[in-house]
This record gives sequence, structure tokens and C-alpha cells, in this order.
Amino acid sequence: MRTANRIASLLLATALLLGGAAAAVQALLLTLHRPTPLDTSGWLDALSGTRWRDPTVRAVAGGALLLGLAILVAQLRRWTPVRLRADERDGWYLHRRCVERRLADAASAVPGVRRARVRVRRRGGQWRPRVRATGDPAARAEIEFAVHQELRHLTAPRPARIDVRLLPRRRPA
Repeated sequence: MRTANRIASLLLATALLLGGAAAAVQALLLTLHRPTPLDTSGWLDALSGTRWRDPTVRAVAGGALLLGLAILVAQLRRWTPVRLRADERDGWYLHRRCVERRLADAASAVPGVRRARVRVRRRGGQWRPRVRATGDPAARAEIEFAVHQELRHLTAPRPARIDVRLLPRRRPA
């Protein structure tokens, strides 16, 4: 989401910069009694003659409302963090995808487990790994132990719990 925020900020900054520069040039030319590039009397006539009942006005207002609501919802939505805080005291961070790959590799290394996928979520300062794997359901405790060991190697905060979902292997027909 950081990329989308940066693009939106860049577009907004560009629009404000261009609008501010145009207003400054317009004000400077008006104070010097020079002809201005923008006809302000035409704007006043157009805006004073526009009514709320016009379909164009309602369409533009509705579009602006929907765009504003979409931006608000996008900003209020909880996004998956890119970085996870490793330790509260020293300020170190780990990239979430790297942590997920390492935890998936640790879970896949358990005998009887294939194709493990891990998603790490954060709730406050706590990490919450969710492991989905294909393999023997009896290997659940070994998977939890392997994930705890890998988190200890990463000096990550100890999670309250690790969600493990094991799907049994499909046998060929």
C-alpha cells in the first residue's frame, strides 16, 4: 500500500503545486493590471449560472463523493505490514515475506509434511503465524516446535499461539 500512498501523494502534491502556481501568477498579473491567462469573469458567470438540478453537476458531485469514500476506505483498511518489529528495545525490523518463507521452509523440513505455506499477521506487538501444510496430521506438534525454533533463531517475539492447519495428503485414484 505504500506505493499507492506515494503515487496518490505525488498526484495531490502536483495538483496543489500547479493550482497554487496558477493562482499566484493570476494574482500577480491582476495586481500589475496586465491581461491574465485565465478569464475570471467567465468562471463567475459559469458558476453562478450552474444549478444543483443539472445532471452534470450531480454526476460530478456523485463521482467526487465515490472517489472520496474509496480513498477513505483504502486508508482505513488494515493492511498487511511489510516489516515486522523484531525487538521492542533495539528497533530492528524483519521483512514479513522473508519471515514467512523461513517459517514455511522450517515447517516443510518436518518429516511427513509437504507444501507448507505460512502467513504472519501482527496484532499490536504480537506476531501470529498461520501455517497451512499438506501432510500427516500427527505432525502438528513437530510443526509448531519447528516454527517456534525458527522464530527463536530470528529473535522474533514469542507468539501467543501458532495456528496450524494440516490437510491430509490426497492419494492418487
